[in-house]
Amino acid sequence: MDLKVRAKVAYDGTDFVGFQRQAARRGRTVQGELEAALAKVCRSRVAVVGAGRTDAGVHATGQVIAFEVDWKHSLDALGRALNATLPEDVAIYDLVPCEAGFHPRYSAKSRTYVYTAYVSEVRQPLLRRFAWQLEQRPDIAAMNAAAQQLIGWHDFAAFGRPPSARPGETTVRQVLRAEWQASDERLWFTIEANAFLFRMVRRIVMALVRVGRGEYGSDEFREMLESRDAQRITGLAPACGLCLVEVKY
Repeated sequence: MDLKVRAKVAYDGTDFVGFQRQAARRGRTVQGELEAALAKVCRSRVAVVGAGRTDAGVHATGQVIAFEVDWKHSLDALGRALNATLPEDVAIYDLVPCEAGFHPRYSAKSRTYVYTAYVSEVRQPLLRRFAWQLEQRPDIAAMNAAAQQLIGWHDFAAFGRPPSARPGETTVRQVLRAEWQASDERLWFTIEANAFLFRMVRRIVMALVRVGRGEYGSDEFREMLESRDAQRITGLAPACGLCLVEVKY
């Protein structure tokens, strides 16, 4: 009898075209690497379901997956076998049995992403895979004042679109936390919500950084949010700075 397993996954998303499996010609995916490792270790095809469909170049330290597997040894042994098989930019941990009805995406109550940037006139090669370079320091207080307007239930159509193309898919989301923090030249934006739209976090980060640069104020940011007009939000923060850090159930 197959065992349903829940696990966490960490990955450096730089060399992936995203989490979700795609046509092989498009490049590597995290889901594809996980399923290939499971097939090799378990000697059968195993389908993996993830909590979040991270984009190309986006990282994770707390992605959650589930899969069903015919495995007669301990889950610690399965984790060791998978990590010995997976490429070096993917790791699996915290494998536990879960109930049949558990779904990483639909059972989740919230997801938390952290966006990392650094301030430097000269690029830092050792940070380039995991942080966005800002040549001048933005106004953190102004960015936080604008970010607080994201808290609560809002229609975020101006910042993204639903991850699926099903008719009638809502763009309303509940943001539970949105906060910038700084230490020396490093900046972090933490955002927690019940769910996210496609590229929503990267659009929000770009808009908030523009507030911090003085390109527009907190009131104009609020107007953009309330407009539900995607044409008003231009540009995306680079994928390299974004990381899925936690999924709560």
